[in-house]
Amino acid sequence: MAAAAAEAECDVVMAAPDGPGETDGDEEARREAEAFKEQGNAYYAKKDYNEAFNYYTKAIDTCPNNASYYGNRAATLMMLGRFREALEDAQQSVRLDDSFVRGHLREGKCHLSLGNAMAASRCFQRVLELDHKNTQAQQELKNATTVLEYEKIAEVDFEKRDFRKVVFCMDRALEFAPACHRFKILKAECLALLGRYPEAQSVASDILRMDSTNADALYVRGLCLYYEDCIEKAVQFFVQALRMAPDHEKACLACRNAKALKAKKEDGNKAFKKGNYKLAYELYTEALGIDPNNIKTNAKLYCNRGTVNSKLRKLEEAIDDCTNAVKLDDTYVKAYLRRAQCYMDTEQYEDAVRDYEKVYQTEKTKEHKQLLKNAQVELKKSKRKDYYKILGVNKNASEDEIKKAYRKRALMHHPDRHSGASAEVQKEEEKKFKEVGEAFTILSDPKKKARYDSGQDLEEDGLNMGEFDPNNIFKAFFSGPGGFSFEGAVRALQQGRGSSRDLAVVVLLWCLVRILDNLLS
Repeated sequence: MAAAAAEAECDVVMAAPDGPGETDGDEEARREAEAFKEQGNAYYAKKDYNEAFNYYTKAIDTCPNNASYYGNRAATLMMLGRFREALEDAQQSVRLDDSFVRGHLREGKCHLSLGNAMAASRCFQRVLELDHKNTQAQQELKNATTVLEYEKIAEVDFEKRDFRKVVFCMDRALEFAPACHRFKILKAECLALLGRYPEAQSVASDILRMDSTNADALYVRGLCLYYEDCIEKAVQFFVQALRMAPDHEKACLACRNAKALKAKKEDGNKAFKKGNYKLAYELYTEALGIDPNNIKTNAKLYCNRGTVNSKLRKLEEAIDDCTNAVKLDDTYVKAYLRRAQCYMDTEQYEDAVRDYEKVYQTEKTKEHKQLLKNAQVELKKSKRKDYYKILGVNKNASEDEIKKAYRKRALMHHPDRHSGASAEVQKEEEKKFKEVGEAFTILSDPKKKARYDSGQDLEEDGLNMGEFDPNNIFKAFFSGPGGFSFEGAVRALQQGRGSSRDLAVVVLLWCLVRILDNLLS
């Protein structure tokens, strides 16, 4: 890139005599300088620029007032990529001879390579004043104008926070200005703000290798560490940058934010460990307001606050916080795990399975595999009838509690009780009556209950509930000793054949139903 930017050629013409008063000693020195120059030209032609530099320097030392010697050394330094030194030689060459076209051309190229497009334009315009047909100056002037346009666009886009476009503009500008630290720093800063930390660090490190005191490069290096949540190391670079440039506003702000963020986060962690969840929530919230650009640290803060909300049983808020965390960092396993557990606790099993699948794809551990399996079982169970809910008992209900619950629900939904209702109500109550019988059949049998609780498919185990008759369960449950049947007693009384015992039982059960009605109303 440096060679392309330079396109330098050495001057091969012999230097003119210094004047009519030249002595024999001056003539000898001039001849000696010319010999050094010719040797320099020979090495330059062989692309041995270091040797060429040495001989041009000898020529300058011997005859320091010759413009072409400085011009040639400037061309050599440009080929070596040493544009600042080349600029000094090019400027000296045109001070000695303002009509030296190549001197002005080289000065302009050095300015452009270093990113000073305005100064470069002035140099190329001077060349065109001396030689209006100079095609090289015409092209270089266009290049300088292009760089100025990219600078203006980048400045506007940086204010708009369109960092990708700024990077694009700086890449284009650096094609013409490969030695411009300013363009490289702006590009690196935008790469850091885009989360492309390795690229940003590479650019900043390259500059620091050439200039270890470059405050801008130190700032960008610290910025990358800051955004990667290495806050202590980041502060060290910001402090170093401020030593080099005490008025560096960006380094000063970043250093202040880094220290504040570190302190708030640590205070929040301390409050959480002490069980003071309300204070921890407030501290994490304050920390989140310090710097919205710090994606990684803010992702951790959202996850921490989500953990606090889960402890406070604010599960939906905890889910929202974890969602914000993974939006900022979609590789953040801890946030996915926290959100998945909250989904499990709120019985949102499909979402829990999705998160556990994401985690297992990222980290294939036995623990994550088991968590995924558990979520899948709960999802499968959630899609079946909830027999515990149908009977109105919890999952730890005892055998007696299950029986009592069945007795209550069976009487509540028995078709005979709703014989006077509309056809629609009768159909609904009959459905509920059947579900109550199904629930009791499963939950009253320890083996069936265990299979149901473990998420096994009951129909695959030979339990076809489609052929289930709830009346059989009801008869068995309410039949007394000696083969007594509640329905048989009712029919006997209706036909005038019932005994006093039948009448007493029917009346008793009717009273129970009335009591239940009052309790449930």
